[in-house]
Amino acid sequence: MIIQSSRIWVLGQFIQGQLKIEDGKIQAILPYGSEEVDIDYKDYRIVPGFIDIHTHGAYGFDVNDAYEEGLRRWMKRIPEEGITSICPTTITQTEEVLINALTNIASVVRKGYEGAEIVGIHFEGPYLDRKYKGAQPEQCIVKPDVVQFQRYQNAADGLIKIITMACEHDKDFALTKYCVQHGVRVSIGHSSCTFAQAALAIANGATGMTHIFNGMTSFHHREPGLVGAAMRFRDIFGEVICDGNHSTYEALNDLFMAKGKDYTIMVTDALMVKGLQAGTKVLFGGNEIELYEDGSAHLTSSKNLAGSTLKVNEGLKILVEKALVPWDYAINSCTLNPARYLGIDDRKGKLVAGYDADIVVLRDDYQVEMTYLKGKKAW
Repeated sequence: MIIQSSRIWVLGQFIQGQLKIEDGKIQAILPYGSEEVDIDYKDYRIVPGFIDIHTHGAYGFDVNDAYEEGLRRWMKRIPEEGITSICPTTITQTEEVLINALTNIASVVRKGYEGAEIVGIHFEGPYLDRKYKGAQPEQCIVKPDVVQFQRYQNAADGLIKIITMACEHDKDFALTKYCVQHGVRVSIGHSSCTFAQAALAIANGATGMTHIFNGMTSFHHREPGLVGAAMRFRDIFGEVICDGNHSTYEALNDLFMAKGKDYTIMVTDALMVKGLQAGTKVLFGGNEIELYEDGSAHLTSSKNLAGSTLKVNEGLKILVEKALVPWDYAINSCTLNPARYLGIDDRKGKLVAGYDADIVVLRDDYQVEMTYLKGKKAW
């Protein structure tokens, strides 16, 4: 199959060209008009498939619910917004609940499924700080424990690729170092880390920060906190929720400009209410949340933000059109940067010959015209 457009995102620029796709891979990038095409997308933008590394669910399904049909439905529908790779994300709960959630994901991966590729599990909690817990249930927060984490990873068949934890509670950075030694990315989040503590966590192996600005110590000019550390340590990957609710457009611009185009990662942090009607109330981590008209989800008890219902294509529009982030910074944040963070940038995140044919065709209004999963139409 050959598709064509006057705007294909290749090597950090838009070019006129054709993509030749065979056996799920990009076989070649050809000059525009050189061969007969199956589909001519005119001047629609063709970009790499989006990668969401922090998302809890959608369409009424939450990862912790642990039932196969819900996970399968989610994976099959999520390419609607251009997502081709995904890390289902847990939330703090009892060990029994988390074991079931991890076992469920591992089972679906073993048996096979349709839709976005599960490229790992993001294990958010239960090793968090109580003050900065956000919507995570405090009664289930515990100290970092290597032996317990081994049980979780065994249940996940080794699929845990990212762990969010409050590294200041990790004695001697034992779990941090264990995860690094076993190929799990450690992301500092829901944390009371000072700037100095964050520096030590990074020196001991942490390579990321979870939803910067939210669930962490804020910036002050005499105590930069974890937000200050995120901006100062520019070669540490940093997630950010780009919905305009969790952070203002100005804050998004500040972060992207501070870190540059290579280390910021857009995440949705989407909850099970994504795709449902405003006013819907559900239990999340044992706490009731409500979906607001603006797409944000809030705890009904405190009214605090609990998560989002962001779509990645809409986040891209917000970054470029509202936050005034340069296009290459914005597109990298949902394609190449998460691929690099996960270590899968040898096959995903770029439109290059030999890479998976995970492709998104975007209209000028950022709506998704078509999503290809390894060369097959998925939306």
